Amino acid sequence: MTDKTIIKKIRQVKYIISILACLVLMSSLWLYFNLPDVAYLVKANHKTTAFMELRKAQAEVKNKQYRLKQTWVNFETIPALLKKAIRITEDSSFYAHKGVDWFELQASIKKNMKAGRFARGGSTISQQLAKNIYLSTDKSLFRKFKELFITYRLEKALSKDRIFHIYLNVIEFGPGVFGVQAASRYHFNKDVDNLNLAEIVRLTAVIPRPLSISASAESSRLKWKSRWILNKLKIYKYITEEKYNAVIYEFK
Repeated sequence: MTDKTIIKKIRQVKYIISILACLVLMSSLWLYFNLPDVAYLVKANHKTTAFMELRKAQAEVKNKQYRLKQTWVNFETIPALLKKAIRITEDSSFYAHKGVDWFELQASIKKNMKAGRFARGGSTISQQLAKNIYLSTDKSLFRKFKELFITYRLEKALSKDRIFHIYLNVIEFGPGVFGVQAASRYHFNKDVDNLNLAEIVRLTAVIPRPLSISASAESSRLKWKSRWILNKLKIYKYITEEKYNAVIYEFK
């Protein structure tokens, strides 16, 4: 291959890369300017979410009755310990990152590649909120890009407490059960501000698999996750050794 041929090939590759870069940039700009405006969420509570509508559609396909159970509660009403338990379980760096935890994401990618399957998620609370309110559950690259853009919009428009507040009121805890207040009523027949430590741990343990795990059940999965959460609460010094010992026996 002559020098002229090599130079020509290099120019062709550069040209292709430039075209691809332009396409990516144009797609990103189109995506960004066609995203939902999230500013209204500063004060307004979202009445429904894409995820709620998805569950409703799934029930209709199976000819099953679907009854949405959700009650909004103020951020201050939700027990501080429940907020801490959910945060250290779902996104321990929530108040430190700007929407995406790149270290956690990198660790998740490595684990998933090693396992050869989707074994670990790396989504932050902000990303989960973006997906729940506006997007589908498919794992396409395009959907992931939309999720990232919406996440950054949420982080720019809302305070961290407001993002967490909305999240706590819309996440799924059971069949048709969304938000911590409805979950408390559904699983324990009490308001969220009356939950004790064991109930807080049980409710938090349900989050990854809300349709296959019940907070009032005694499954091995629930007990394992509850022990993990209790240990984290103790490590972070959110509970004392005495409180830990008083509750851990429930999950043996």
